[in-house]
Amino acid sequence: MAEVPAAENLAADLLLVGGGLANGLIAQRLRQAHPDLRLLLLEAGPALGGNHTWSFHATDLTPAQRAWIAPCVVHRWPAHEVVFPGYHRRIAGEYCSVTSQRFDQVLRALPGLALRLHCAVESVAATSVRLADGRTLRARTVIDARGAPPTAHLALRFQKFLGQELRLTAPHGLTAPVLMDATVDQIDGYRFVYVLPLTADTVLVEDTVYADGAELSRERLRRHIADYVAARGWRVAALLREEEGVLPIALAGNAQGLWRAASGVAQAGLGAALFHPTTGYSLPQAVRLADALAALPRSTWDDPAQVFAAVQAHALAHWRATGFFRLLNRMLFLAAAPAARRAVMQRFYGLPTPLIARFYAGLPSLADKARILTGRPPVPVVAALRAAVLPVPAVSAVAPPSSPSSTP
Repeated sequence: MAEVPAAENLAADLLLVGGGLANGLIAQRLRQAHPDLRLLLLEAGPALGGNHTWSFHATDLTPAQRAWIAPCVVHRWPAHEVVFPGYHRRIAGEYCSVTSQRFDQVLRALPGLALRLHCAVESVAATSVRLADGRTLRARTVIDARGAPPTAHLALRFQKFLGQELRLTAPHGLTAPVLMDATVDQIDGYRFVYVLPLTADTVLVEDTVYADGAELSRERLRRHIADYVAARGWRVAALLREEEGVLPIALAGNAQGLWRAASGVAQAGLGAALFHPTTGYSLPQAVRLADALAALPRSTWDDPAQVFAAVQAHALAHWRATGFFRLLNRMLFLAAAPAARRAVMQRFYGLPTPLIARFYAGLPSLADKARILTGRPPVPVVAALRAAVLPVPAVSAVAPPSSPSSTP
């Protein structure tokens, strides 16, 4: 059990390492639930949230969760679209996006939240953090949310993307986000373009691929975006910013081993495998963890072992609840050839709207699971069965995934 430092030696009650989505939402929610809890948030970069766009479907969250995260939401649309060769569908339901700029503003405005930017961390323990400059900060407990390093405990494939926010010379004409335009050439895996219409003449265009490897070919993706924009007949007035990501897609793993490797330090975000295994979305999982921690009695925060146990239990419950998605991922990556993965996704988007909403929320019913798995499969049956039961080969040279962004 970790020894809790004396109160006079504490930098904070809770020390949050990493100023990304997971820890930022934990800080926001704890300031509401336990305003007397002293929070210190450490971030290696110049701002909180990095350079990302996080998106979610309104049905991913409860009404109460949508209310408390509302200050972070910048864009809302009443529907989204998907496009495949010979198939175009508009799906009703609010879709929302959070920008890292707004996220940074909201957190900086929180009363009583102490921040340290440009703060490089060398190592973490259950009740202390050693900084790169040699100093040590102590707290009653520590939560580490700096992302997922390469690990032997998860079998991963990847969703890779590069996005450009573009101001166009004329209105683009879109009335809803295009979550998947899969009419593009299938290169390196299942490839699609994701488009967010931010204003009448600005768009975020992301070239995305579900791939076996983590290597990000930036120049190639930039060329893909330029080709796509030209094919839409859009002309670019200015490149406003660029973002990129390599998100984990989980096929299998040993979640207990992941937590043993944490050595008693509570993990959040990717380090806790708190992401949707198939879509890569992480905002709903971050909101749910923040809510779970806010519901803990105030006395829990005086005991790092109790905090670790609570976070571990929450993450393991999420892992158990999402086994179906990892099964689907194995079928997608191990049973379907890269060029055939588009057919798998197109079949999914032909299913009823409520089922799609529950899938995105990570809450499919038994009937939903049966519906997804039955019917004429777009992958060979024998290959699908083999992928479902055989051990999953590990990926060599796994790069650390970056924080989940907007791409589904």
